[in-house]
Amino acid sequence: MNRAIATMDFKHFLFLWFGAAVSIAEIFAGGILAPLGFTNGLSAILVGHLVGVGMLVLCGIIGSRERISAIESTRTSFGSYGVYLFSLLNVLQLVGWTAIMILSAAKSANEVTKVLWQKDQLVLWQLAIGGLIALWIALGREGGWKKANMAAVILLIVLTLTLSGLVFKNIGSLSQIPATGEMPFSAGLELSVAMPLSWLPLIADYTRYARSTKSSAWGSGLGYFIGSCWMYIIGLGVALTAGTADPASLMVAANLGMAALGIIILATVTTTFMDAYSAGVSFTSLCPGLNEKYIALLMTVIGTILALIADMEQYESFLLAIGSVFAPLFAIVLTDYFWLKNRRIRPELKANLLALAVWAGGVALYYKFLSLELAIGATIPVIVVVSLLYAILRRVTNPWIYCKLSQKHLNK
Repeated sequence: MNRAIATMDFKHFLFLWFGAAVSIAEIFAGGILAPLGFTNGLSAILVGHLVGVGMLVLCGIIGSRERISAIESTRTSFGSYGVYLFSLLNVLQLVGWTAIMILSAAKSANEVTKVLWQKDQLVLWQLAIGGLIALWIALGREGGWKKANMAAVILLIVLTLTLSGLVFKNIGSLSQIPATGEMPFSAGLELSVAMPLSWLPLIADYTRYARSTKSSAWGSGLGYFIGSCWMYIIGLGVALTAGTADPASLMVAANLGMAALGIIILATVTTTFMDAYSAGVSFTSLCPGLNEKYIALLMTVIGTILALIADMEQYESFLLAIGSVFAPLFAIVLTDYFWLKNRRIRPELKANLLALAVWAGGVALYYKFLSLELAIGATIPVIVVVSLLYAILRRVTNPWIYCKLSQKHLNK
């Protein structure tokens, strides 16, 4: 791609990824860790995010260096058929995220308005939040989006500081809450790793516009690590003190009123527009020539419709499913790019069966490690095993196994 598209620097990435992390869904995820107690829960959050954000930054580096989208970066390792498969999987997870984000935010906003105005308008909130996300996308990367996003995130920081003060005003007693034994540490670690892993198929969609690799890496890494850890810790604190991970009741009890709505709505919009936009980017890999923005708007509509009929009971399973698919996938991509120095897209490569087989084995291995409840969780050993296995097999076998029956090959 032409260098003229490089329009984003450190502050843009810092604000973009901090805004992406600040969401009600991440607060809910942190609340799931409550059975670990505060000390163990905090440890799981920090360690898990170090692993997940580390992979996130490396994937972003590929995008900034090669000027390609996240899904396009998988073509080097898996071939064009592999890109079709992972584009489809990514679209499905992103539409799922869009629906979950809209639903979780609408439920929280509805709790606030029921107290403020005695109105139960869940459907109206789902439609309104979906509409705001569509508006954010319509602004466009060159149409004022960067300034609007930075302004929104600055306001989010102020509002989130207020929420943090409410949650942690009795930090001494909170830190004394012990684990209940209902959740192993490894499960908490996996739920902390899974959230940054869900962004692996997206980050290069934005870092491809970076003015420099260094600025995009530091901005993205710091922004997301600080924001996501902060949200998880708030969710953990709320769940331990109030018995629920939904911060809406806490904000209402503190008489935050409209400020509570501001936190919920802004946090959701600055995160979910990225899901919908990247769903559009991934879909254009399946159908080249389509307009990314228009497809992103369509994905927002689909996500909003799903939010109207979905529930959040399977949220934890959804997070683990994301980890099972994308941890081994990008372990192979990163091994190819940084270790084996395989950085050239080969147009003639339709499918690398070796990479696909190792990836499929990695998915199965992920669930095996989950069942073993290892202290280090499932993601870390899966990344190590998949990376080593792929590197070894890549060196001792014919690395490129083509699924291409052209007349040229038939003649041979």
